Amino acid sequence: MSKGTAHGKKVFLVQRAFADLEGDSHGPTAIAKETDLDAATVYRILQDGVADGTFVQVTGGRYRLGPGAFRLSMQALSQSPDPEATQAVLDKLQRATGGLVAYYAVVGARRICTDYAIGDFDPRSIGLDPFELVRYSRSLRTGASGRVILAHMPPSIQEKVLAESVPAGVGPGVIRDNEELIESLKDIRTRGVAIGRQECMAGWDSVAAPVMWEDTIHGSLLLWMQVEKMPKDPSRLVAATMTAAEMLSRLASMPWAPPGDAPVAVA
Repeated sequence: MSKGTAHGKKVFLVQRAFADLEGDSHGPTAIAKETDLDAATVYRILQDGVADGTFVQVTGGRYRLGPGAFRLSMQALSQSPDPEATQAVLDKLQRATGGLVAYYAVVGARRICTDYAIGDFDPRSIGLDPFELVRYSRSLRTGASGRVILAHMPPSIQEKVLAESVPAGVGPGVIRDNEELIESLKDIRTRGVAIGRQECMAGWDSVAAPVMWEDTIHGSLLLWMQVEKMPKDPSRLVAATMTAAEMLSRLASMPWAPPGDAPVAVA
């Protein structure tokens, strides 16, 4: 391993520590313990990062991630899968289940719907403004798609979300108790899926699965089903949603190709 490569790996370890440690700001000693690097090396990396905005020095000799780190994360997340291939996955899940399908991308501690497939369903037929399908969401603590993302977030973001109040206007099945919510996050990490019972909207159940970029959460795939159409045994819907989410995870890990290049085949 070259000297430059070795140093780059150390820088990455320091940046990763901010995601793994609890809280927003940390000192060189805590970061050194987390990364198995010596404190002097960590201090130099932090000081170099302050110069380019990757880190910001705060009171008490502590540091937090700066706008430079945010720009890097946004650039990484902008490397989205080919839109046509993504839409093909959503359309296939919609046709197979008859439900409404939406993809939510992570934006900080929130999520936003970036693509959806609803077949010939007209949201206005149930008094739902179509804008509801693509607007910024409520808190990540609300709904199966939010909980799936929250389950894969670092502890510092989970704590912030748990401190939020439950938004007004949610469904009757929303999880209000923090202990119950924490247990649901553990279950999601174990099972790889979340089932929502009228959490976001009355009359609608849901199934959501994470879309991962290696070990980092990229977003969540959500299948909405009207309560009267949700089977008592949702295993078929769970399997279909998880399969589609795995396809999106594979697409997320592929180099993005601009329109006109060879399309990605969807099984």
